[in-house]
Amino acid sequence: MTALRFLLVAAVAFVFYLIGAKAGRGRYREIRRNAKKAWNDPTVKKVRARSQKLAKRNAKRLTKAVHH
Repeated sequence: MTALRFLLVAAVAFVFYLIGAKAGRGRYREIRRNAKKAWNDPTVKKVRARSQKLAKRNAKRLTKAVHH
């Protein structure tokens, strides 16, 4: 799971790098600031927490199903 998370973060960082390289540093900072604002929005935090809970629950169910 850690490798998958690292890969996702690296891909997002690469996309932001490409956007920044094309649009210029000022625009890149603006995009980054807006992305952080969206990421830290209370509604998004709730959805992330709910998604993590659901993923953990399903992972446990899958583990049980595979081992039984």
